[in-house]
Amino acid sequence: MKLQLEKFGKTLISRELGGEAFKALQSTLRELSKDEELEIDFSGVLTLSPSWADEFLSPLLNQLGDLLIILPSDNLSVLATLKILQEINKRPFNIKT
Repeated sequence: MKLQLEKFGKTLISRELGGEAFKALQSTLRELSKDEELEIDFSGVLTLSPSWADEFLSPLLNQLGDLLIILPSDNLSVLATLKILQEINKRPFNIKT
């Protein structure tokens, strides 16, 4: 399944909004089969803050592990945020190249 993060907005900032987005996604996650991948697409996102991403992507990484796929992005805020989260979580994201 592919998830367009732009559906949560073009500017993804704040812990509160990241947490709300994660909660909103839970019903969709229940529809995934046990071994189905979730692809995260950052197309259309202008800004991704570490706080929003920590509330959204970190729990997804814990929940899905290698089934969470990060699609390629050339957005510098996305790249910097992913790097920060990998250092904080001491766990890499499965980033498609």
